[in-house]
Amino acid sequence: MAVRVRINELNKRYGETVALDQVSIEVEPGELFFLIGPSGCGKTTLLRAIAGFVQPEGGAIYFDERNMSGVPPHRRNTVLVFQGYALWPHMTVAQNVEYGLRVRRLPAAERRQRVAEILEVVHLSDLAGRYPSELSGGQQQRVALARAIVVNPDVLLMDEPLSNLDALLRIEMRREILRIHRQTGITTIYVTHDQKEALSMGQRIAILDHGQIAQIGRPGECYRRPRTRFVARFLGDANFVEGEVMGIRDDGTREVSTALGPLMVAPSNEGPAETPGVGQAASCCFRPESLRVIGAGEESRGNRFRARVVSTTYLGDTLEYDLAAANGRIALRATVIGGGEPAHEGTEIELTVTPSDIVLL
Repeated sequence: MAVRVRINELNKRYGETVALDQVSIEVEPGELFFLIGPSGCGKTTLLRAIAGFVQPEGGAIYFDERNMSGVPPHRRNTVLVFQGYALWPHMTVAQNVEYGLRVRRLPAAERRQRVAEILEVVHLSDLAGRYPSELSGGQQQRVALARAIVVNPDVLLMDEPLSNLDALLRIEMRREILRIHRQTGITTIYVTHDQKEALSMGQRIAILDHGQIAQIGRPGECYRRPRTRFVARFLGDANFVEGEVMGIRDDGTREVSTALGPLMVAPSNEGPAETPGVGQAASCCFRPESLRVIGAGEESRGNRFRARVVSTTYLGDTLEYDLAAANGRIALRATVIGGGEPAHEGTEIELTVTPSDIVLL
């Protein structure tokens, strides 16, 4: 049975530096859960605390109903996969994978069977007799992963496991890790600074900022409905337009007065807990891909405004615009999916954004 991991108000300091500040998270059994955030936000400290290598000064960590406070790392049945592969160069693939089973003194026949099963899972059966120096980076990473899961850990912890791979291998290994996770069902907590990695792989993600949880949720929810400016900026590019709430319609739609003109913002249960009321300042946040360029005379039910093209960047499948709106007072970015013929610099274009694509912060 997969294990539930519950982190309750965890605290950790290094001198005057607060690494973890009242961190509380619950990871469901069998979940692939991501911890993300900028360098120094506390994500690796949290991962090492779960493994038992870091002792928190307050709070508790539970595996199901077992309080792991004071339990040494070797008794937690967790495995931590590091950034480096840490493979024994003088051992074959099979011997590297078998190593943890030998330490646990399993019988030879059982070791051979489990190694064969795991090598099949990670698609390395044909390479069992090779040495690490004879493998590609992606193959070495799969060996490290096989060595971790062959011991049947309660919790698999991964610390930037793909950071040593090039871009194409990273994409390939994302698919492999997802496939292996689905096949094994091990509760997995994965640390990365790569937003695309977390958004494309995680069932849920937690974004950390200065040792605190900024937001927890499904990747799409956190991306579409960020609760803070930090989350909006960290998870991707975002536009911010300042204004004041002028009115609230019966359906909860807010009208915000801005330098772009009035912006209508649809209500949502996924946004910030406290939505600004009438007369309060508000920041309208929307993603560049939410903006759509509209032609002359084209009808649109969304918010409309005009902006001048400052520069364009052609990326094949997308076209990025840097824009100046409200007589240059507001800088915006727009991403046109599918590319197309770019507008010339200095051209004034009309754009629209739907009320449901705006979050009030």
